[in-house]
Amino acid sequence: MGCPRVLPGGMMLVAALAGATPAAAQQIQLTRLADFAFGTVGVDADISSSKDVCVSSSGVLGRYNIVATGSGTNRAFTLAGAGAPMAYEVQWSGTAGRATGTALTSGIATTGLATTGLGLNLGCVLGNDSASLIIVLRSSELSKATAGPYTGTLTLLIAAE
Repeated sequence: MGCPRVLPGGMMLVAALAGATPAAAQQIQLTRLADFAFGTVGVDADISSSKDVCVSSSGVLGRYNIVATGSGTNRAFTLAGAGAPMAYEVQWSGTAGRATGTALTSGIATTGLATTGLGLNLGCVLGNDSASLIIVLRSSELSKATAGPYTGTLTLLIAAE
């Protein structure tokens, strides 16, 4: 078993929202984002953490896409810390309560997603989370990390389709 490392101190999530064209007038809202904090972790196994979020829509079909970007060079999903940047993976599931999802590529829209048509924020107010954001730290990256805190920012842009 490898030595435990303090990774990462925290990961801040930033959400940006974009509406559809004025003709469509559909609005999308993303709520319940929270920071990911992994604390002290080992290096012998992949580590993942999932947070449920709520995506709501003013449209009946609730179709949306999501674009994720990281704070690393060229918007890469990396954490900065004591040593070289450490890569992480971002996954998205259109269903709450998931531990795995579709891998997101930085700067590339994942399309064809849908949420409930309960109205903008109504489903969220009722406590109906509708998606999962999953962060994965691979053991191959953890084993190369220098001990110490690592942080990064993940930005999510969600837009109506």
